[in-house]
Amino acid sequence: MPSWLLYIVIGALGGVASGLFGIGGGIVIVPALIYWAGFSQHSATGTSLAVLLPPIGLAAAFEYYRHGNVDVRAAIILAIAMFLGSWGGAFIANQIDGPQLRLIFGLFVCGLGMYLVFGACKHLGWF
Repeated sequence: MPSWLLYIVIGALGGVASGLFGIGGGIVIVPALIYWAGFSQHSATGTSLAVLLPPIGLAAAFEYYRHGNVDVRAAIILAIAMFLGSWGGAFIANQIDGPQLRLIFGLFVCGLGMYLVFGACKHLGWF
C-alpha cells in the first residue's frame, strides 16, 4: 500500500475515534504509525501531535460547540495547562528510550482501559 494511502487510512481511523470518543492521537494514530507505517515511538508521537492541531481541534470542537457541548472557559484553562504539560511531557519522553516509552504507553492504555471497563460494569450494575 502506498504510504500516502496508509496515512489516509490511519488519519480516517483517528478522526472517527476522535469524533466518537474524544481520542485519536495517542490511542489510534501513534500505534498505527508504529506498527503499520514503521515509525519509531518518538516519531509517531511527534507526528501525532502535529496532526492534532487543525483537523481535530477545529472540526470536532466546532461540532460539539454547535450542540452546546463545549465549556469555553474550561477549554481555555485546559488548553493553557495542556500546552505547558505537553512541553514537559515531550521533554521527558525524549529522554526515554523508544522501547521503554512504548512499554509505559502500553501500561497506561491498559490501565485506562481496565478503569473504563470496570466503571462501566459498575454503572450497569454488573458488580
